[in-house]
Amino acid sequence: MPSEVFDSGLLSPGTLGHDDTVSDAAVLDALVAAEVALLSAYAATGALAREVADAAADALEPHGLDVAALAAAGVAGGNPVIPLVGLLRPRVPAEARPWVHRGATSQDVLDTALALVGRSAAAAVVRDLDAIDDALTAFARDNRDVVAAARTLTQHAVPTTVGARAAGWVRGIRRAATRVREARDALPAQLGGAAGTLSAAVADVGIEAAAALPGAFAEALGLATPDAPWHTQRWPFTELTDALVQAVDALGVIAADVATLGRTEIAELSDPSAGGSSAMPQKANPVASVLLRAASLRAPLLGATVHAAAAAAVDERPDGAWHAEWPALRELCRVALGAAAHGVFLAHGLRVDAAAVARNLDLTDGLIVSERLRGVLVPLIGAERFGALLAGDGNLAARVRALPEAAALDVDALLDPAEYVGLAPRLVDDLGGRP
Repeated sequence: MPSEVFDSGLLSPGTLGHDDTVSDAAVLDALVAAEVALLSAYAATGALAREVADAAADALEPHGLDVAALAAAGVAGGNPVIPLVGLLRPRVPAEARPWVHRGATSQDVLDTALALVGRSAAAAVVRDLDAIDDALTAFARDNRDVVAAARTLTQHAVPTTVGARAAGWVRGIRRAATRVREARDALPAQLGGAAGTLSAAVADVGIEAAAALPGAFAEALGLATPDAPWHTQRWPFTELTDALVQAVDALGVIAADVATLGRTEIAELSDPSAGGSSAMPQKANPVASVLLRAASLRAPLLGATVHAAAAAAVDERPDGAWHAEWPALRELCRVALGAAAHGVFLAHGLRVDAAAVARNLDLTDGLIVSERLRGVLVPLIGAERFGALLAGDGNLAARVRALPEAAALDVDALLDPAEYVGLAPRLVDDLGGRP
């Protein structure tokens, strides 16, 4: 048995320190919690005395089990629940032993444990997304009227504002947070027995008590009550997966913008991390943005694995697809936890260099408002002369003023980017408060 932990985060700096929620220890705690909740569910249906179920819970919490030993023991059966049950039964009072894992199958316990872990991860991600929302909303309002160059396909487009760009970030974060909340709250317990029919429970406690058992099980864990066993209907995890990927996507957009706008030659935004270089002492690398971008590249592929496993969930328990789902789902939760935490740091420390914003806005000598100029001048001078005007040499304002047809125009106002930001300020004002 290995004496060292395989993954200490050496190659995953974006998740280090933010992954305890989904560690092997956390999964083991959730597995034990599921077994304890099953005893409570039997007590709720009257099949087991409440005091016996409570005594068993007291004996198993804390459980003190060795994660590494359980992992090794789980190889033979392909999952850790089989050896776990053998470890739990001797620890509970004799009256409770026949009821440990009774009527359940390994998938019931493992799926339920992953739902518990996923719920905890999603809750932490939502808390961080809300904190990011608050910080970026304040940032957007502070920079509501800071006029900047919008860029499309990497090139200057028309004027926007720093605040409007940040308001777009906020809207992406808010939508993602809503999706994660919904997926978190929908996570159900799993209890179907050997093949999803609860046949053993029906034989033990009768049809009505067996039908009530999943609801009592879910209530004991604070999970949603399943309308039926979902052994091969993997929507609880694909929906959670989709929501987490969407959240990391939204964070990735912010990070990409900050990294691009923080380039030395652009310098409009600054990432608060300012990481150093092993070889270049002048560097102030945007580490938070880099880690978020890495997460945004990892998350979709992990989500794809969960979906591929869901599509291959055949029969009443899949031969490998189920097993492929666990590490992908857990790693996605891990990536999302780290990304959300780094996103909080980035959002709270983001800074604007207004002078650099203004400098870049002026780089095209007024051409950034050429869309506006076209609308005003083409009716006066025609499209051909307008094209020649834009292509000409010298100061654009002077060239416009030299046009006889422009004598009545306020050229300074016409070329002022601040006069052509459209709804940008309103996009900030319409953010309102966080839902």
